Amino acid sequence: MRKAVWSGAATAAAVLMMSTAAFAQQTDSKSVSVTAQVNAKARLDLNAFSTSFDDPDPETVATYTAVTPIDVTVKARTSAAGAVTLTVQASDDLKTTASDVIPIANLTWTASGLTAGTMSKVSAVTIGSWSGPGTHNGTQTYKLVNSWSYVTGTYTTSITYTLTAP
Repeated sequence: MRKAVWSGAATAAAVLMMSTAAFAQQTDSKSVSVTAQVNAKARLDLNAFSTSFDDPDPETVATYTAVTPIDVTVKARTSAAGAVTLTVQASDDLKTTASDVIPIANLTWTASGLTAGTMSKVSAVTIGSWSGPGTHNGTQTYKLVNSWSYVTGTYTTSITYTLTAP
């Protein structure tokens, strides 16, 4: 009977040793490389594509204020130190169809979140500059010197905003 017990114990031990190998967990892992390409982008949004002035009496109002302020939103995706610049430039003086002229330097602006300035047709005027990526908002309110010397008529010009970001 001892031989049967020992042989049963030996068989049980052999089964346990083999079953441990059968239940061992296998681990296998793989890596995946993730790449996201982020390119430079810039976007300029304006709330209006035109602005105008009422016609106040030059005796009581020295400077016209534009009816519609221009809300400006600049969005730029660039390097951490990348320079973001917003400029504005007039194509010409304010003119009527009969070629009467109001010098463009009579057009100025006040600003919130941007830089105040005087319009030019000769070179672009910087109205905002920032460093790095982000969103920037501002409001530009145009002003026009009011004068008795202006010839009557409707004066127009085109103004170009340029956003530059590397």
